[in-house]
Amino acid sequence: MSSFTADDGVTIFYDDVAPTGGTEGGGPLPPVILHHGFAADAHTNWVATGVVDALVAAGRRVVALDARGHGRSDAPHDPSAYGEGRMARDLARLVDVLGVPEIDLVGYSMGAVVALILATDEPRIRRLVVGGVGAGIVEMGGVDRRVLDNTALAEALLADDPDTVADPVAAAFRAFVDAQGADRRALAAHARSVHATPIPVERITAPTLLLVGDADPLAARPETLAAPIPDCTLTVVPGDHLSAVVAPTFAPSLVAFLSVGG
Repeated sequence: MSSFTADDGVTIFYDDVAPTGGTEGGGPLPPVILHHGFAADAHTNWVATGVVDALVAAGRRVVALDARGHGRSDAPHDPSAYGEGRMARDLARLVDVLGVPEIDLVGYSMGAVVALILATDEPRIRRLVVGGVGAGIVEMGGVDRRVLDNTALAEALLADDPDTVADPVAAAFRAFVDAQGADRRALAAHARSVHATPIPVERITAPTLLLVGDADPLAARPETLAAPIPDCTLTVVPGDHLSAVVAPTFAPSLVAFLSVGG
């Protein structure tokens, strides 16, 4: 486990996993940075689902961070410390710390928003994979708030009694957060600060894979997002927002896309 300090003093922890066989630097292809979704962490989103093992077995060096407010990283309770734009700056700082000329970047849900923001002006991204998002990126500027209302989510996270949460989607996220034992106040602070302005995805130059579940309401109409990204491949796997990541074709599709050289 390693860490770095963001430009506002928040400590971000990450795991840096060597490829099978211990090839220094991960061989000819760059490290893969993984950014998890809201209320998850590196282990829940990427280790427990087998994605890290699949990448490592393919000979890739994998760097999986816990975003601010999540997992082992610092968790301030001030909403001004959050938002996907703020997290994108953390990602850029991580690339600086790694000292590598290029990376492959993978983001899911909240992490997909972070990755897309960074990819609009980060030349060090060689290839990009985003999942768990769809038309909401284009139409809402981030996670689709028509499906997951951020105000209702913040209120659900701060409720003393989870049984009082009426919004079913917010209630499901509250149950997930409680099961993780996560910092509810920190997550509520992020929910109040979600990115909600246009993301110029047409400026993304990295070849991109949009990898979504066929029953994921937060990734509805993914073709609406794929269309304006200049070099984007859309792949649909079985599953909803949580189960798509463990679909039998999810990790293989991700690994195959990132295994292309050049």
